[in-house]
Amino acid sequence: MADEAPIPQASPVPAPPIAPPVAPTLTPQAKLRNLALVILGILSAGMGLKGFLLSSHLIDGGVTGISMLLSDERVTGLPLAGLLPLINLPFLILGYRQIGLQFAIKSAFAIAGLALCLAIVPFPDITHDVILTSVFGGVFIGAGIGLAMRGGAVLDGTEIAALLISKYTPILKVSDVILILNVFIFGVAAFVLSVDVALYSILTYVAASKSLDFLLNGIEQYTGVTIISTEFSEQIRQAITEKLGRGVTMYQGKRGFGKRGAQNVDMDIVFTVVTRLELPQLRAEVRSIDPKAFVIQYRIDDTEGGMVKKRPLH
Repeated sequence: MADEAPIPQASPVPAPPIAPPVAPTLTPQAKLRNLALVILGILSAGMGLKGFLLSSHLIDGGVTGISMLLSDERVTGLPLAGLLPLINLPFLILGYRQIGLQFAIKSAFAIAGLALCLAIVPFPDITHDVILTSVFGGVFIGAGIGLAMRGGAVLDGTEIAALLISKYTPILKVSDVILILNVFIFGVAAFVLSVDVALYSILTYVAASKSLDFLLNGIEQYTGVTIISTEFSEQIRQAITEKLGRGVTMYQGKRGFGKRGAQNVDMDIVFTVVTRLELPQLRAEVRSIDPKAFVIQYRIDDTEGGMVKKRPLH
């Protein structure tokens, strides 16, 4: 029997190369909006610094606080407008390496704009009352930082440094690093300036933090809610979608180990996202349907898409 001719094997077709992800491009309207937010942030922070804090010799936290501390005549007396970009420069380099060139350029523009604003814009000296100065100076600074962040930039390099440190130190979160840095800054202020100045400056920092948080998260801060009901998951879903008008995600789970021992019972778990203003109504609806339902709620910093209402300035 003659040898059979070998069957030619088809050469494997190489898989097409995976295209790299394309960076999203902003529309001209979005770019103008972001630019407007950064400019408003610069003016607001400039008002907080020059219209309130500088005349009372108070400082803020973060890199801005370091710059203000060094600019005091009891330390170096150098102009704040020159110290701000100089001290933020290393953090901008870190931002370029860790986040990207576009972010670094925006932030450099914002910080340079703030320095220029402090140098040439004649803000009025609003008040010399230290409590009013602390509170309202912090509010304007926090609002300015928040507006700039909404526009894709930062006015203070503290967050960049904290992000980098927390990345290589797993036991510390970003908030922990910022807190430690500010404790050090205000401790030095108490030693170099005075205890009273340091305490009023802490009040400024707290006001700025609250203002920043409110601007970024808003009164309609989102809350994620997980609802576990043994028998009434479908009724709860209908109440959320029909009465509250919110989107719902259903996923299947199993009851684990409870007071009655091990249980292997399938159930539908309800998940939804609501605002703080809608949360009481949601809880009331769930309790009216199933008083024994297990409800878990937790803060969500931001959402996008789906049936979630857009925040103002978002």
